[in-house]
Amino acid sequence: MSLRADPRAPGLHVGDDVSIGADVLLGAGVTIHDGTIIGPRSVIEDGVVLGKRPQLARHSTAVRGPLPGLALGAEVTVCAGVVVFAGATIEDRVILGDQSFVRERSRIGAGATVGRGSVVEPDVTIGARSRVQSNVYLTRGTLLEEDVFVGPGVVTTNDDTMARHDPTDELRGAKLRRACRIGGGAVLVPGVEIGEEAYVAAGAVVTRDVAPRTVVMGVPARPVREVDDADLLELWR
Repeated sequence: MSLRADPRAPGLHVGDDVSIGADVLLGAGVTIHDGTIIGPRSVIEDGVVLGKRPQLARHSTAVRGPLPGLALGAEVTVCAGVVVFAGATIEDRVILGDQSFVRERSRIGAGATVGRGSVVEPDVTIGARSRVQSNVYLTRGTLLEEDVFVGPGVVTTNDDTMARHDPTDELRGAKLRRACRIGGGAVLVPGVEIGEEAYVAAGAVVTRDVAPRTVVMGVPARPVREVDDADLLELWR
């Protein structure tokens, strides 16, 4: 790792093989590590760290080995204090809210938003136009398809044993299908699938798969009705 002071912004430090597109706005105290690509017309606010390399604990089951550089598309906004790791892919027009944290091998689709203080762990996919609100935890292996809404404080999990398993056992993140909605403070246990256009009420603990267009609520979450036609995404674009 090599970083050099760069005069393009106060306190800017840039590594090797960094590409900064046209009309990129850089705040104060930004650090851009080796191999990072920033697309044109992006905004990188104060105190951002781009292309950080992961430091893994000895007992970690995360994938090890070399990573490609971080790639940011065009018109991406990275707000103050954000950390984005090498090997992540951030597509066009994404907004990463203040102090959010995006790990290696994650992918965030075009037009998606990640709210303040949210954590996107390795191998997470967030589909285009999805909206992840503040203080959300998306555990390793979680999948969000397009147009998913995740309310503030939602927690996903991927390990029923809480680290007491064989290292070869596969962790199972949640699968959130297209246009489903997850209410604030909900908890999703490992491997659950939330169907297309389903609705999980605030504070629910989801222990079983949720069928498409189904409303669930409670602890544990149980079906209560079907999502009305008037609430489907096509009427709210």
